[in-house]
Amino acid sequence: MQEQSGFVIRPAKLRDVEQIFDLIRQHKDDLITRSVGDIIQNIDRFVVCESDGRVVGCAAWKILPEIGEPEKASVEIQSVAVSDGFRRKNIGSLIVDNILQRVCLFDPAQAIVLTFAPEFFRALGFREIPKTQVMHKLYMGCINCTKHANPFTCPEIAMAMDLRKKQ
Repeated sequence: MQEQSGFVIRPAKLRDVEQIFDLIRQHKDDLITRSVGDIIQNIDRFVVCESDGRVVGCAAWKILPEIGEPEKASVEIQSVAVSDGFRRKNIGSLIVDNILQRVCLFDPAQAIVLTFAPEFFRALGFREIPKTQVMHKLYMGCINCTKHANPFTCPEIAMAMDLRKKQ
């Protein structure tokens, strides 16, 4: 658990599920919605920011395997959301930094995101990459997207951060 400026960044708990669900739905134009069941199944991969007992920010992570080369696996950062009244208070950055610290223990090759907020991730050290470099993500996640017919015409920007250079 990490406390800063009255905010507590911590691993999510099952009691947070409904608040995480609501927070992600508040950003439905920028995020893929997640079902309550999906959030429950992946609660161990969510990090939240709490303020006065309320979840005001969240994000999750997922390991994306590299077939035949496990040491080249990537970590995808997903569902980064901050309540409107709490934006511009460094909460998103604190949550993403917390996730990066956690996943570095596994020694993945890189962290990736598909995002409509490239400026936010660029400020954290991510760089834009062609979507062809994240084919596993496109095949496993984007193929089922209901917002866009084709992952390559989707306006989301693919970005990556080399985690082995950070260490």
